[in-house]
Amino acid sequence: MGAVLDERELEFDFRAAHGAERLDQQGSPQPEGMKLVDFVVTEPDRVLLVEVKDPPGTPASREARREFAQRLAGDQLINGDLVPKARDSYTYLHLMRRDDRPFVLVFVLGIAHLPLDPALLPAFKDRLLARTRQEGREPWRRQYVADCVVVTDTQWNSVFAEYPLLRRAAR
Repeated sequence: MGAVLDERELEFDFRAAHGAERLDQQGSPQPEGMKLVDFVVTEPDRVLLVEVKDPPGTPASREARREFAQRLAGDQLINGDLVPKARDSYTYLHLMRRDDRPFVLVFVLGIAHLPLDPALLPAFKDRLLARTRQEGREPWRRQYVADCVVVTDTQWNSVFAEYPLLRRAAR
């Protein structure tokens, strides 16, 4: 059964999904060394691996936003964070025998506090998908991610209308 899940100020209503859960549960035991995506959403024909990055908007976090924008522009966010989380989440779900459908990696970027041109995201998506297919010298022989979707929080509702997203006021 689906659920309403949140990440910082973003609240996702996944109640229309067959299943939805927070995979990176804080405080619960996880396999050591594994990085996991925020949410796993099960649909009839696919599984969404949802990773959310929503940089804080406080004045004190200005430097953190600048560093995040640099990681986003280069490959550090893809290579050091997103692909390891996708790979480890797939591995975890595979070992739990929950890999009976294609996986789609969904990266949600909160841009409320981040000056970013959304027109840059298609190239980011292409780099992300390419990296899930080949991390070493040779391509993976098994493509564990069928596709990627890269959206901003403001684009989410037009792409995933069945799962409304709402931004709550900062606490």
